Amino acid sequence: MAYAWLLLIYVTVLFCGSYFIQLNFFLKSVNSIQTNEKCIALTFDDGPSGTQTAQILDILKANHAEAAFFCIGENIAGNEDILKRIPEEGHIIGNHSFSHHHFFDLFSSRKMLDELQKMSKSCYEVTGLLPRFFRPPYGVTNPNLKKAILQAGFISVGWSIRSYDTVIKNENRLSRKILTALKPGSILLLHDTSPTTLAILPGLLKTIKERGYSIVRLDKMINLNPYD
Repeated sequence: MAYAWLLLIYVTVLFCGSYFIQLNFFLKSVNSIQTNEKCIALTFDDGPSGTQTAQILDILKANHAEAAFFCIGENIAGNEDILKRIPEEGHIIGNHSFSHHHFFDLFSSRKMLDELQKMSKSCYEVTGLLPRFFRPPYGVTNPNLKKAILQAGFISVGWSIRSYDTVIKNENRLSRKILTALKPGSILLLHDTSPTTLAILPGLLKTIKERGYSIVRLDKMINLNPYD
């Protein structure tokens, strides 16, 4: 029984270390910054996504807000013009793997490395930019991913506010969840594939600013170069 409990504790620790990127269990990620200044960084995952990402960009432009877009490589084909808009309009592009495969965290380090490099190559062919920031699919980390990230020279970026905007469909609930969690130096995770995020974004940006927060582009907030 004692061995069973030890095994359960061991498995639980490994699961939590893998699933909660903020713990920095397997590798160190940038999840927030320590500051008294009321600033936050906006990040969007899983694009570029057709008209949805374009509308997100329109809203950001109208509100003079800059963000980071962690893009999936296989989504670039057919959305090249949208990808180009991201840096042209003052935002940055991050690497979110090529396929965002459901079993990405089970890949070998070599296959993970191939995914990261393939996405960067696709981005470079369209924009001339090689992303330096990488966000793990689902935020899951493990020793294989650490090896791939270090070998390729990426910087792992997580978050301090996970909106769950791909799950929460109620607009008021989503807005409340995000605004309740706001703290100086927060990195907010959103998805430009979420219709709910698109619906609440104008009001969310307005309220964030009304509360005295400035929206600072991720690389400027963490003071790191986003490209090689």
